[in-house]
Amino acid sequence: MKNLLYLFVLCLSFTVFAQEEDEDMSNLNWLTDLNEAKKEAISSKKPILIYFTGSDWCAPCKMLKKDFFNTEAFEEKADSFVLVMVDMPRRTDIISKEQQQKNNTVVSKYNTSGGYPNLVALNDQLNVIGELSGYTFLRETDRHFAFIESILENY
Repeated sequence: MKNLLYLFVLCLSFTVFAQEEDEDMSNLNWLTDLNEAKKEAISSKKPILIYFTGSDWCAPCKMLKKDFFNTEAFEEKADSFVLVMVDMPRRTDIISKEQQQKNNTVVSKYNTSGGYPNLVALNDQLNVIGELSGYTFLRETDRHFAFIESILENY
């Protein structure tokens, strides 16, 4: 009976965790094509913010999504950027092969450190103007907000 109770609690925990994982950044306009982002950056005169993530395997990416990107504070700043998400999932059913090829190209050029999560800011000519890599289990987003503030102040 105890084992059955433990199994129930474990299943319930996974269900709650899965529901939290399903919360997405739906209020934000995340592009997945860097060429489209460049056009939008030129017309809107905004910097590009690329978020490199491993959506199905990177625990720090999942935490950053919840603690940083899914906040009202980030949503307020998001309008000042052209947002691009470059996902490098391990599961092959998450993105198309065509998108995977596009993402590989962007990763090879702009995520040279190979770290995840990684934020890279570009100007409208696709030149790097800032980069911030990683997220710790302390779950402090101060340096992420400082990074985007710095990009906006200097753009």
